[in-house]
Amino acid sequence: MASATDLALLDGDELATRLGDARRELFNLRFQLATGQLDNPARVSQVRHDVARILTVLRAREILEAEGTYVAATAAEREGALAKLAAEDAVVAEKAAAARAAAEGDGNDEAEHDHADHDEEFHDEELEEVEA
Repeated sequence: MASATDLALLDGDELATRLGDARRELFNLRFQLATGQLDNPARVSQVRHDVARILTVLRAREILEAEGTYVAATAAEREGALAKLAAEDAVVAEKAAAARAAAEGDGNDEAEHDHADHDEEFHDEELEEVEA
């Protein structure tokens, strides 16, 4: 989750790109929620907050530019903010991949356990028939 301070250091094009990506992700999350495929419902709220945060930074910048008091971030500050945001994005992507892998793994484990339980029951019944 990007902080407003980090977002304020980005230029307008980067903010517009991030806003578009966040809105696209929010659309996809809402679609997954409606179809029952959403693994992490809290992500919807996180992305909504990210969209609001970006819009707030853009509006504050617009007001400062209208007043003539806006000072753009230096290249070093912008690069630092980009690096920090990229690292945060990587962590979010890694957590999402781990959650997907865990969800896929859980479904397979249950099937294997059900199969093992069935084999054990069959084996017990077979022993009872032999003993009788």
